[in-house]
Amino acid sequence: MRRRGVLRAGAAGLLGLGVQSIFPAWAHSGSHGLRAELPTLTGQDIRLRIAHDMFKVGGRAGHAITINGVLPAPLIRLREGQNVRLHVENALDEDTSIHWHGLILPFHMDGVPGISFPGIKPGTTFTYEFPVKQSGTYWYHSHSGLQEQIGHYGPLVIDPAGAEPAPYDREHVIVLSDWTFLHPHQVMVKLKQKGGYFNRQKQTLLDGTMTAAERANWGRMRMDPADIADVNGSTYSFLINGHGPAENWTGLFRPGERVRLRFINASAMTIFNIRIPGLPMTVVQADGQHVRPVETDEFQISVAETYDVIVTPTADQAFALIAETIDRSGMARATLAPRLGMVAPVPALRPRPTLSMRDMGMGGMDMGGGGTCAPEHAAMGHCTPGQPAAAMQHSMRDKASVPASVDVGVGVDMIAPMPVDRTGDRPLGLEKEPHRVLTYHDLAPLVPFHDTRPPARSVDIHLTGNMERFMWSLDGRKMNEGAEPIRFERNERVRVNLINNSMMNHPIHIHGHFFELVTGQAHGHPVKHTVNVMPGGKASFDLTADAPGDWAFHCHLLYHMHAGMMNVVKVRPLDDGGAA
Repeated sequence: MRRRGVLRAGAAGLLGLGVQSIFPAWAHSGSHGLRAELPTLTGQDIRLRIAHDMFKVGGRAGHAITINGVLPAPLIRLREGQNVRLHVENALDEDTSIHWHGLILPFHMDGVPGISFPGIKPGTTFTYEFPVKQSGTYWYHSHSGLQEQIGHYGPLVIDPAGAEPAPYDREHVIVLSDWTFLHPHQVMVKLKQKGGYFNRQKQTLLDGTMTAAERANWGRMRMDPADIADVNGSTYSFLINGHGPAENWTGLFRPGERVRLRFINASAMTIFNIRIPGLPMTVVQADGQHVRPVETDEFQISVAETYDVIVTPTADQAFALIAETIDRSGMARATLAPRLGMVAPVPALRPRPTLSMRDMGMGGMDMGGGGTCAPEHAAMGHCTPGQPAAAMQHSMRDKASVPASVDVGVGVDMIAPMPVDRTGDRPLGLEKEPHRVLTYHDLAPLVPFHDTRPPARSVDIHLTGNMERFMWSLDGRKMNEGAEPIRFERNERVRVNLINNSMMNHPIHIHGHFFELVTGQAHGHPVKHTVNVMPGGKASFDLTADAPGDWAFHCHLLYHMHAGMMNVVKVRPLDDGGAA
């Protein structure tokens, strides 16, 4: 439905019609999820039109950017081994682009303006053309400005050329996203003008989650233990397939069926914790790559990650699908049911978690005086030997031990003194849940990574920022402001160590490559294209730089990337022998 149609429907009071009409067929509530019924874009030639539109949620309408007039964008379904041409028409009054997230393709088809191609000018059409070399669940989105925030994203599913390792009877694509009626540039201005602008869950005197000593220590460090999400439920509506919580998107099933749920976190800024109370989930794929089936009751999906799970509901009842935000400021909610109109109880939001010393890169150090100053902490100047830990003289701005590779300036307000590998940690707020919670350590590849060589060298990359001024960078250098490209020799094997010197989660994504996430588990390392690096922690991955060209490397929190947390990975030589 075009803009005038949406406005007409709203004027007539047909809210339900106005909302439904802008959804693609696969995202309609009451979807059977049977592959034959899902109108998709498929074949060798696919046409996409990017244009301004209107979108309604929660009884309000706002400006959106849609693809083929719908939000989320159409489901593109391809098959491993085929060739595809995607003709993208730009009907906007500004440049645009499409990045094919997680796809292995020539770098000039990757869709990042200024890095791999010049972008798509208004009134022009650009044709992406590449062979499809993989299978799995992926997605596509704009890499131009902040367009992704206002609707420029959609799902992409690639069926395997051979047998499906995790067979299923029906499937539902679950696209998670966050929506605000503020223009994204207004959001950015507010983030820059005042630290914690959107945080309405700050600590109070009556908050019983901390002792007085802990509260005093946080105050001395000028850190906010409730600063978990930069943008949250104070402005966001959280969507599943374009539907807000009250609109209750519903996916149907027959009891006893194996139902595949393809989760895609297409949010700009929101990390979700996913659970279906009363229904275990078996994870079979992560970031489009098959994993050994592992059953869990809850998992966290960071921005830009995808997870495929199989559920087998045997009872003739409805189940609530809950996507709770990491800071508990809201949730997206949907229903799985045998029949349309059935609902399940929706649990209340759980209590808001708070950050700890571990989230500040200080290991297990005690904020409240429960222990004494350890020698290793004393050697770093954080406390006095033999004195209670509460007497620690924390200064996260003490940069005496900063690595030489980090450019320390106004854009770096914190250096984690003792970052540790946190890939096996339960996510924030889920540490004490009685049920099973997935961690990266639970993921094992179904097929080992193709390159078994040990890394020939290692590279440290520090994730840096100034939370109060909303400045974000890699190694203290913002993109296009003195950041030297990251250079890899073609086909070299490199260990990349991501060191998070901030109290924020950072989902780090590399274009054009998959990597082995180093977990140290005997069952092998999961293969991914995005890894969430927990606050004050480290994550390492082994990369085979086998894709020549220039590739984006960045935090996938949209406003972090926009603020400068991005760089270019250059893999040389090129296929044509060029070395520039």
